[in-house]
Amino acid sequence: MRIKYLIFNVVFLLLFLASCQTETNTTSTVLEEVDGKIKLPILGEKEVVNGKTVYHTIPNFSFINQDSMLVTNATFKDQIYVVDFFFTSCPTICPKVKRQMLRLYDKFEKEPRLKFLSHSIDIKYDTPDRLKKFGAKLGIKSDRWHLVTGEEDEIFEIADDYFIAAHHDDDAPGGFDHSGRLILVDKDRMVRGFCEGTEPESVTRFMDDIQMLLDEM
Repeated sequence: MRIKYLIFNVVFLLLFLASCQTETNTTSTVLEEVDGKIKLPILGEKEVVNGKTVYHTIPNFSFINQDSMLVTNATFKDQIYVVDFFFTSCPTICPKVKRQMLRLYDKFEKEPRLKFLSHSIDIKYDTPDRLKKFGAKLGIKSDRWHLVTGEEDEIFEIADDYFIAAHHDDDAPGGFDHSGRLILVDKDRMVRGFCEGTEPESVTRFMDDIQMLLDEM
């Protein structure tokens, strides 16, 4: 298992324990006070370079969506987005996660600053055409919710940057092992929140995180 994912799980545990002890916390992550304002934290590793704090950011990426269109960081310029990893033939958690993603999609239907990004981890089966049919079944618009495929190594590597586990596992149902976690990314490519996509109550709290990040823009 990759180092970043391990580190994030340690952070997740600490945040969870802290939230259990803070009655006023209603979101899926522990809030911070910055310049007198309550904000979501910036998650992940950070370092000080020339006296300035540098935070973990999502690297440049390039994938193909359900319309066979290129999706890059520029696709989400000046927007925030919610990320998950899945595959269309997943027999376990993916249907649950997609139902919760649809809740978010519907909740923020009129919010143009929020988009959705779902990475398929089964590149052999989930072609753009397959993803398009899957999107049609969900009833989503491709300009709001991108279902993407690409080079397998790049998909697994960027999962690490989102602090999500995703890899082949012959013993797992469907041949893949992956997290059902949803990740919230801000307009500066920084990870600002997360929730368990299989747990409706966690997703409900996550809605507060999303609104708080929108209000921060």
